[in-house]
Amino acid sequence: MEDKICIKSLHPAALGTLMEELGQPAYRTQQIFHWLSLGVTSFDEMSNISKALREELGRRCFITKPEIRIRQKSERDETVKYLFELEDGNCIETVLMKYEHGYSICLSTQAGCKMGCVFCASFEKGATRNLTPAEIYDQILWAQKDSGVRVSNIVLMGTGEPLDNYDNVLTFLRIVSHPQGLNIGMRHISLSTCGLAPKIDELAKLKLQLTLSVSLHAPTNAIRDRLMPVNKSYPLEKLIPACRRYFGTTGRRISFEYAMIHGVNDTPQCAAALVDLLAGMQCHVNLIPLNHVPGSPLVPSKKEDLRAFQNALMKKGITTTVRRSLGGDISASCGQLRKKVASWREEAK
Repeated sequence: MEDKICIKSLHPAALGTLMEELGQPAYRTQQIFHWLSLGVTSFDEMSNISKALREELGRRCFITKPEIRIRQKSERDETVKYLFELEDGNCIETVLMKYEHGYSICLSTQAGCKMGCVFCASFEKGATRNLTPAEIYDQILWAQKDSGVRVSNIVLMGTGEPLDNYDNVLTFLRIVSHPQGLNIGMRHISLSTCGLAPKIDELAKLKLQLTLSVSLHAPTNAIRDRLMPVNKSYPLEKLIPACRRYFGTTGRRISFEYAMIHGVNDTPQCAAALVDLLAGMQCHVNLIPLNHVPGSPLVPSKKEDLRAFQNALMKKGITTTVRRSLGGDISASCGQLRKKVASWREEAK
């Protein structure tokens, strides 16, 4: 398929250009884009498109179709984790979560991850490649078709670093938020980054209304260097000013993710250092009880330490919440998703 166009990765503007090249009227763009948003797997399903155009599209384009290899449902809640196999054999994980406000989905943006955060299983086998806009989009379409529910909120917090796949992620955002597609507004989308400061500045210029979540996890460079290799390239002296500029440009409050790790970043001294680091910033701190990753020596904070940490921040006027953990029994919680290429067959036995 190397010489064919991935049609589902085309934003309507690019799809419209293709229709012009084929000598088609403008309304064909809307028709085809709508069919793609329904999750069709062949051009023959596009019943209001002429046979001649369907055949031409088949010659020039292809439609992605992932396969659900494993579907796990939590016994504790209604969280569902999918293992999708892509057409080149790579596998990615996606998590569908139920909340009072509706269904949220956690999407992967890369097959694997190269960032190497020590508390995260996604780095276990390294990075393979970026996902295309269609492959990110398909995770929603196939989860909806399988579950029969409508996704209303998106978190780009699965495997991979979204800002390391910047162009494809932006195209996906424009596709998924388009009124003629799934129409999931930017205010219902959260994008997580481990702290690629230059890309944060680049994203700020677009003034999108999404929520930027920055994986902080430490109040000092000394601790963050131990936990997140990216900090050596973009230490706090670069990351925090980029976050302040982001708010200044967009007016959108940043959410800082902070995994609570016993004896590492959960001390009263760490809480005080975090207060100083975020002083004067319009932000929200989301404390995440560390989720277990097999083989890791790191353990979650004690409940009393987590509460004390939260109270220390809130007393200084920093909005702080504790994230509800979903899907822990199926390794679907934050930090537990990992790349699986061929091992799904063993896990399915």
